[in-house]
Amino acid sequence: MPNPNPSPSPSEPPQVLGLSVTPLTQCAHWNSLLDVIAIKHFCCHKFYACISCHNASETHPPAVWPRSRRDERAVFCAKCKYVLTVDEYLGCCSACTKCGSGFNPGCKKHWELYFEVGEEGS
Repeated sequence: MPNPNPSPSPSEPPQVLGLSVTPLTQCAHWNSLLDVIAIKHFCCHKFYACISCHNASETHPPAVWPRSRRDERAVFCAKCKYVLTVDEYLGCCSACTKCGSGFNPGCKKHWELYFEVGEEGS
């Protein structure tokens, strides 16, 4: 069965779901000037502004991206509309690899909610 929510093409930004989501992907839970990413959730392949938005909207539990799938595009930069791979995002030092826009460095504290990570955070 084909994926009902395929990865967007480079010219087509993904639909970002969540509570009170702005065009820059800030939401009711996270809304600083650096909160400009959305993550495609492994469980449903939908982009959400944050895991709290996912949990408020879906009836299934979240699932993390396994290490074996880190080459997939799953992190949307709302500033330039680029979708980073999981590997790119985990190694980006809190800035978009395409446009250089800063991301909230505090997001690293929550990586284990989205990605299979080691004790060292990678």
